[in-house]
Amino acid sequence: MPVTAKICGLSTPETLDAAIAGGASHVGFVFFPPSPRNVGFELARSLIARLPSHVEPVGVFVDPDEALIAAALASGIRIAQLHKTAPERAAAIRTRVPVWAAVAVKTRADLAAAAAYRGAADRILYDAKTPDAAALPGGMGLRFDWKLLENIPQPLPWALSGGLDASNAREAVAVTGARLVDVSSGVESGPGVKDVAKIAAFLQAVAQC
Repeated sequence: MPVTAKICGLSTPETLDAAIAGGASHVGFVFFPPSPRNVGFELARSLIARLPSHVEPVGVFVDPDEALIAAALASGIRIAQLHKTAPERAAAIRTRVPVWAAVAVKTRADLAAAAAYRGAADRILYDAKTPDAAALPGGMGLRFDWKLLENIPQPLPWALSGGLDASNAREAVAVTGARLVDVSSGVESGPGVKDVAKIAAFLQAVAQC
């Protein structure tokens, strides 16, 4: 099975088109105002309208309320990626849209949190744990020890995120066996500023996995 990729935090037609051209299977739109990648619903709607049917638009949320989920779905989001969201809340959102539940990882013990999302999510997204005082739950270029995922029984399909870029994507896949990888800051020239060349390079690296 080929490895696929999600380019997250997109906010311009040019970078969205680069993700499509490079073969991304998913593209992410952030709905979290503290993030430099935050997009409004009108912008998200206009970008999602550019997508071919085989590329899935993913909304990225931090413990969202009903109004936020409803507005994002109205803009065309087809998957909800949830950070810092309890399994019970994830299960409620999943009645409306497929859910990816982010599990923040620093130590092997952190992986145990994934089991609680069985029946509440469709996919686990393993991401690097950010410092407690950090304003953002992800997108900070941090990575965790990928060897933690070796030989770990998985309760659900899963994806790998956190500190990925074109230089380490192949290593990450080789170590973890991930079949879906997620990148944000690793294809940026500055916080929230996606780089067309970096997106192309990352997707080329993933295609070689």
